[in-house]
Amino acid sequence: MLSCIVYRRMGAEGDPGSLVKVLYLLVLAAVWGMQCWVTFVAAIVMIRGLPRHTFGLVQSKLFPFYGHIIMGFSFLNLVVYATYHPRELLSTSESVQIALFFVTLILSALNARWFSPATTDAMFKIQDIEREHGLGGEIGLSANIEAYKRLREKDPKYRALRKTFMRYHGFSSLCNLVTLLCNGANLVFTALLLPSI
Repeated sequence: MLSCIVYRRMGAEGDPGSLVKVLYLLVLAAVWGMQCWVTFVAAIVMIRGLPRHTFGLVQSKLFPFYGHIIMGFSFLNLVVYATYHPRELLSTSESVQIALFFVTLILSALNARWFSPATTDAMFKIQDIEREHGLGGEIGLSANIEAYKRLREKDPKYRALRKTFMRYHGFSSLCNLVTLLCNGANLVFTALLLPSI
């Protein structure tokens, strides 16, 4: 126990320099802020103000960058945090932070590399069918609901694609929400333990 205290107080390998602390905090704050903006502001503004297919096209271009930035920043945060917090010296809160960074990395990788591309692929197939029926130019999700409902009832291929889209979109949204919460929790832990980042 005494060696743990001495190790931490000496500041040798376990104490990052000021530049590392600033970069760590900037990366964590940037990724969390980006997630909040994309999830709660940009998506809502676009879905309310753009035609459905345009909204889908914008998301298909934006989300690969978004997902890979979250994945890259999560990896960077995990590496920096783990480097300066040796496993044998971890407190309970530091162990929770490492676990949160790890969960964020895994879920963001799944989202960036699997769920998001699968969602986009299904969306483009759905849009092809909708275009054939004169749909997709409406602004907002609630416009022309009856026409979409009739198309689902009439076209089994469309219905199956929509089910696939909803499944992958649900997984993608869940991953995004969990990583947002994990990054938010890590910001709280970082603020509470500011001297020991």
